[in-house]
Amino acid sequence: MNEAIIYIGAGIIILWGIAHIVPIKYVIQSFGAISGDNQKILFMEYIAEGMTLIFLGILPLLVTILGDAQSATADIVYIADAVMLLAMALLTQLTGARTPMIWYNICPAVKTAVAILYILGSVL
Repeated sequence: MNEAIIYIGAGIIILWGIAHIVPIKYVIQSFGAISGDNQKILFMEYIAEGMTLIFLGILPLLVTILGDAQSATADIVYIADAVMLLAMALLTQLTGARTPMIWYNICPAVKTAVAILYILGSVL
């Protein structure tokens, strides 16, 4: 188990989650004239994805720092996080990344890279 790789992956995905939340006002405005209800739904979804990404970074950190990073439980957390990130990367690849917005095109790569780091961190 390589704790440094887990820390790097966790840091990247936490920052990526924060990057989803910080520009939320600009993102909603970029959709143009949409109803207040649609604005609320977009706000909710962007915040939910950002919070999910932050959680997918914090959970491995907690397991690594506070628990036994060499345990089967820790390995399950790292692999489950990786699977969730890969599922989110696929969803983004099939939806947002099909738009011309650069951030949506980068997102699947970031999620996949962190998933790989978690997998490598758990086996090295």
